[in-house]
Amino acid sequence: MFRIFKSFTILVLLGFLFSPAFAEDNHRATENPKEHYNIHLKEIVVSTPMRETIASSFKPVTVLHDEELRLKASSTIGETLKNELGVNSQSWGNGVGIPVIRGQHGPRVRVLSNGLGNNDASQMSPDHASTTSPVLAERIEIIRGPATLLYGSGAIGGVVNVIDNRIPDKIPEKVGAAFEQKYNSVSNDHSTALKFEGKIHPKLAFHFDGFSRENKNHMDISGDAIDAARAQVGQPDLVVTDNTNGFVKNTDSDEISATAGFSWVTDSGFFGFSYNVHDREYGSPPEGSADAEQARIEMEHKKLDLKSEWRFSEGFIEEIRSKLSFTDYQHNEGTEALFKKDTFEGRIEMPHRSIGNVDGVFGVQVVSSMFSAEKTEDNTYSVPVTKSRNFSAFVQEGFNIGVTDAEIGLRVENATVDSHNTKGSESTFTPISISASDMWKIDDQNTVNIGVTRSQRAPQVQELFFDGTHETTRTYERGNPNLAMETSYNADIGYKFNSSWVSAELNLFHNWVDDYISLQRTGATVGGSPETLYTQNRATFMGYEAQFIFHLMERQSNDIDLTLFSDYTRGRLHGITDADVSQMPPLRWGFQLDHSQGEWNSNLRLTRAEKQNSGGPHESNTPAYLLLNIATHYHVDNFHNTDLLVYAKGNNLLNKNYRNSTSFLRNFSPEPGIGAEIGVRITY
Repeated sequence: MFRIFKSFTILVLLGFLFSPAFAEDNHRATENPKEHYNIHLKEIVVSTPMRETIASSFKPVTVLHDEELRLKASSTIGETLKNELGVNSQSWGNGVGIPVIRGQHGPRVRVLSNGLGNNDASQMSPDHASTTSPVLAERIEIIRGPATLLYGSGAIGGVVNVIDNRIPDKIPEKVGAAFEQKYNSVSNDHSTALKFEGKIHPKLAFHFDGFSRENKNHMDISGDAIDAARAQVGQPDLVVTDNTNGFVKNTDSDEISATAGFSWVTDSGFFGFSYNVHDREYGSPPEGSADAEQARIEMEHKKLDLKSEWRFSEGFIEEIRSKLSFTDYQHNEGTEALFKKDTFEGRIEMPHRSIGNVDGVFGVQVVSSMFSAEKTEDNTYSVPVTKSRNFSAFVQEGFNIGVTDAEIGLRVENATVDSHNTKGSESTFTPISISASDMWKIDDQNTVNIGVTRSQRAPQVQELFFDGTHETTRTYERGNPNLAMETSYNADIGYKFNSSWVSAELNLFHNWVDDYISLQRTGATVGGSPETLYTQNRATFMGYEAQFIFHLMERQSNDIDLTLFSDYTRGRLHGITDADVSQMPPLRWGFQLDHSQGEWNSNLRLTRAEKQNSGGPHESNTPAYLLLNIATHYHVDNFHNTDLLVYAKGNNLLNKNYRNSTSFLRNFSPEPGIGAEIGVRITY
């Protein structure tokens, strides 16, 4: 294994240090980060109904696609996005990584697939994997901050929209295919992805894709798997008798997915559908007892999507965009529990033509689901069979006032949660979200935007009704049927500067939340498991995101750029006694040095994460760490009539045994140790 890693690292270093020697002038020049950022600002954000550009967006937005996405795509959506501004990953061994946006995760961050929810169980608990497949994505958009106006209660912290063209919206000129193979040494991870697209008829397009991923070995680390002293802060009676060094047990996984999609495309729009099947099995890191059961999750996800867009040359309505999905999801947690969730979701957006200088969109959305968590040993329920319904209507209007652009919006929802097994348990909520934003384009280089939002979130079924032992989190989890809605008041201020030699982006945010719902350790145990309870308190969050890209050198076809970055979020609970919000990300700062010449592009990234002393009630602190990564890739536009991308990465080159403060399982499973990844992508 060391020889393989050594070879890969040498390849990466050679690419980083000597890329000029291999570049050829007749190849397409690779964008340097400064040029990429300028193009990035002009990107259309398809996740926003008004289809704004990034530069004109009133919320901080990040878009990944093409080479940048291919190099960052990992086994989980959280791992893929964890280096973006304001984004972390709530990791769970090697099998789970859920996005954390500005300290918010789970039921406050909505992960979408082509604009509709995945509707799996990943929002409900940190041990549940997302069914999102970054390796098949063509584009990922991240909206930081409250997106409840666009996508409802589940997006009070932000949105991640994964776009994969499984329902084509245009007819390809010819049949195309893509093949990608990658290998990661840290867990002997092999993954393969395939995609085919083309036309059967001048108006009928098709899309097929699939991928498989397997890692049979345990995840490699550089020290002990379990930090017993810190684990005992939240679990005082924990006795660790079986602690591994150099690897984490039970972190192998197996995953497979397949999708077929078809669309009928005309000059005025299209209608299409797709069907996806996704199976995954993964293990949960053990708690350190020699005789403890090796908990595993077996997940199955089936999803039917329908989508249409129709444009009108006359009339008030400019376009009608509709999306529907039907999802059948379930997973087994070892021999203990069976989680089931069946969901229907529908959404219609209708942009209207300008009325003077006013442009806007209005629409409706419906989500209906049935969820349960059954204890398979005695056929009782940790979460009774519960039906959740959400009906909502929204409107968003933008207009110009002198030198500024303004935007206002309103969303009204009706949410009902009805437990079939509990008499008188039906609860109804009416979340109302309002936003107002303004943007001043001071000149061609300077832009300032400010936004205020009032967002509301109805409690989810597990927060209301869960009552029982949760095997993989190794806790006794108690819901609270008396929970009220969260109400969040948010203020965002952003500044962008863009010149020929430097680009800068700075975002400041402050959120005040009434009745903030959080899952807290109580310090007690039930049946030997630490008790966790859903409680409500006032809460405040504040923080920033900052990035500066300096264009250091441009000589012939050589470009060198330096990026300085930092982000920070602080969360506090206010009640009878003040406390910290659990699983918050640390202060991060660092730099990335990029070099490009011709088809070669390489970078070195150093990240410093400070000690997280604000662990939360009955939670330990998390030590600081230093993370060094390098990467290189070579891209050929026309290699025997194909597009060829070859890449190599070295991760955690300092081989730090570091722990992720946003992970519920951080004291039982550190992040991966030193490792190398190589991959090749061929597009026909």
